[in-house]
Amino acid sequence: MTEPTKILLDESDIPTHWYNIIPDLPAPPPPVLHPGTLEPVGPGDLAPLFPMDLILQEVSQDSYIEIPEPVRDIYRLWRPTPLYRAHRLERELDTPARIYYKYEGASPAGSHKPNTAVAQAYYNAQAGVRKLTTETGAGQWGSALALACRMFGLECEVWQVAASFDQKPYRGSMMRTWGAAVHSSPSTVTNAGQAILAKDPHSTGSLGIAISEAVEVAATNEDVNYSLGSVLNHVLLHQTVIGQEAAAQLAKVGETPDVIIGCTGGGSNFSGLSYPFLREKLAGNINPTIRAVEPAACPSITKGEYRYDFGDTIGMTPLIKMHTLGHGFVPDPIHAGGLRYHGMSPLVSHIVELGLMEAEAIGQVECFEAALQFARTEGIIPAPEPTHAIAGALREAEECRESGEEKVILIALCGHGHFDMAAYDTFLSGELHDYDYPSEAIAAALAEVPVVA
Repeated sequence: MTEPTKILLDESDIPTHWYNIIPDLPAPPPPVLHPGTLEPVGPGDLAPLFPMDLILQEVSQDSYIEIPEPVRDIYRLWRPTPLYRAHRLERELDTPARIYYKYEGASPAGSHKPNTAVAQAYYNAQAGVRKLTTETGAGQWGSALALACRMFGLECEVWQVAASFDQKPYRGSMMRTWGAAVHSSPSTVTNAGQAILAKDPHSTGSLGIAISEAVEVAATNEDVNYSLGSVLNHVLLHQTVIGQEAAAQLAKVGETPDVIIGCTGGGSNFSGLSYPFLREKLAGNINPTIRAVEPAACPSITKGEYRYDFGDTIGMTPLIKMHTLGHGFVPDPIHAGGLRYHGMSPLVSHIVELGLMEAEAIGQVECFEAALQFARTEGIIPAPEPTHAIAGALREAEECRESGEEKVILIALCGHGHFDMAAYDTFLSGELHDYDYPSEAIAAALAEVPVVA
């Protein structure tokens, strides 16, 4: 019998609840702190930015949170997403490993980001909010939020990191098609942006800067809220539809993952795939290696420090404990994809510190080499971000080839690269080079991080 290439579920199999891993962890994550008092923040501290439903999800101790039917109804446009067995890639690698990839590029925005964008837009609309502001790097998140806001009748204003704004113009076109206003960040329309430009008129931007701009507008307008595409607990929560579906799909073919790999910038895609499997690992039912792969140009877990830091560059957000390169970190524009945030999700960071997950950093040349091998065997051109997961999987598959071990490798292919072909052109022309962020630059940024006893 021929083994299946594509493993599908029915609409009825779309998860009815999001999974919250916090109650299942052996130790609770550290609290978020008020930057002035250094005391844990309460719901009132977050109310200027988020609707109460999302604030409650952020601190929830419930293992499962019901997905509202209007959100599930929109999920039906692309969920459940397919799980593929990479037969052709396996043959080319001559590996005994079995490689599966969960493909999120079938969403209208082309990535996993609408899984949380739709939920966030829904709760804000229910709260009577007029507009959402946000930041975006490569543009995946800005596109998803623009789409979600349009579906619930909200305005959307996006600050896109300047390097990506210039490199990926059609992402901006996509956001504007769905009705969003898009600014290159740092911009002249906020005090935060003006302050950065006064110091560096040629700033290529960072997610931390773009966050400062979006938060400033939300915090100073009562009918405007802020929306974040990664990092926070409620964002990771919404993405767990990915892993729940993947678990059901693997069960249909009698497989259990030995290694789970995801690209990691803020942590939402990686968490969405891995947390439902980590639940089973914590219960003693399975024991996979769970590995986050980050870019060598922005190595928050592997080279950052685990400490309290601001989530933005200017210092407007609460202090969160995470692996950080320092809130003043500005990644070099040579990096071809997203994954540019100075910190890691506090929940991912906490789980890594507990020893339940591991991390590695891979240079972008190896990632694009892996992307070409994947595209030329499996047919899908991946976004630059998930090329890190593919590169990690290829390393694992090579180890299996050398040892003869038959591991099951599961990766998150979180989006397609149709709007990222300029990065592929740069690679194909030989102009894409590796960039390891200098240790002295990281030390300088970390020197500006607040000291919290």
